Amino acid sequence: MAVLAEDLGRAAQAVSRRRDGLTAEVFSELAAVEGLWRGLEADPAVLMTPYQRFDWVSAYRGAGIDAGEAIRILVLRDAHGRARVLLPLTIGRRGPLQVARVVGDRHANFHMPLFASREAAAMPAEDLTAALVEAGRAAGIDAFTFRNQPRFWDGAPNPLAAGGLPAPSDAYGMLLGPDAEATLRRVFSGDTRKKLRAKERKLVEFLGPVEHRVAGTAEAAAEIQAAFYAQKAARFAGLGIADPYADGAVRRFIAAATAPDATGRPAIEVHALVASESGRILATFGGAVDGARFCGMWTSFDTDPDLGRFSPGEILLHRLVGHQAAQGRRALDLGVGEAGYKAKTCDETIELVEQTVTVSPASHALALASRVAVRLKHRIKRSPRLWAAAQNLRRLR
Repeated sequence: MAVLAEDLGRAAQAVSRRRDGLTAEVFSELAAVEGLWRGLEADPAVLMTPYQRFDWVSAYRGAGIDAGEAIRILVLRDAHGRARVLLPLTIGRRGPLQVARVVGDRHANFHMPLFASREAAAMPAEDLTAALVEAGRAAGIDAFTFRNQPRFWDGAPNPLAAGGLPAPSDAYGMLLGPDAEATLRRVFSGDTRKKLRAKERKLVEFLGPVEHRVAGTAEAAAEIQAAFYAQKAARFAGLGIADPYADGAVRRFIAAATAPDATGRPAIEVHALVASESGRILATFGGAVDGARFCGMWTSFDTDPDLGRFSPGEILLHRLVGHQAAQGRRALDLGVGEAGYKAKTCDETIELVEQTVTVSPASHALALASRVAVRLKHRIKRSPRLWAAAQNLRRLR
């Protein structure tokens, strides 16, 4: 593998070449790799999650959420010079160590690399690890920490998940079919659909007609997000915990990611259930999207108890699933973490792992501490008693 040190975002001198023919380039500017990145995204063979779209990563970095951390984009090429793997990283200090992690932190549910194809993702895990170690040495990285690595994505094994520890929580999703009505009948039981129709009739009697809206402009997205922020603030206040969406950098990221690009497609798609006559937004849903998948990032609902009995959030979810199937997307997931509405609608568990790749000798202590922390979190999250105690402690703090 030839490891190329970056210079103003451009690959520089080769340092070494591995016998397996892999080479690596490290870039320090998004613009330097935009053309390659978008080309990989547009290839039907690509294997990636919506969180690794160029526009999603660009919006996140531009908002300044990781201010103070350097960005590095790692590109692995085969012996023919073809890009096989692209991995956007931020580099920050943890004590004396320089640690790399995938761009997005807790705002991205999945941190998988972008693979040019299933064949690229089929590389031996040890080859990918060795490439990361050599690239890390060249870039001054002590360790890589990878959260929320799917064991499989779209049926293909993820080599970066090999040997990782089970994450504290998994993600939950469903496959969508080409027939929207057939998909709805499969995802929602007959009894559930009957109850939702009854609740929607009563909601219409209470507020007048309701409609499902998908933001098609930056202004429409901003209107839905304003309702989302208010609904989430009320919800978090009721739980007695801090509101992560009050952060200005997070709001800048969402504003940039929900604005449509030149093709009319945003990095994050936002939906709302709206009272047609008053314009009141009753529930919202936002998700990272690409041509094949909707990845749920957040949801909210009006906390007015008079509305709660009509379950506006569940009505919106029903509309959302039908809309995504009608748009031709093949899958929809509702993100990481356990929730009742996920259990009722999802038929797929997306198993996740946590992975640490050590580079420098000093990073082995970090890897050990990370493994202990992951095991502890996993035990707490999988025990109702311990999880309830942790939630109570969180409220007290």
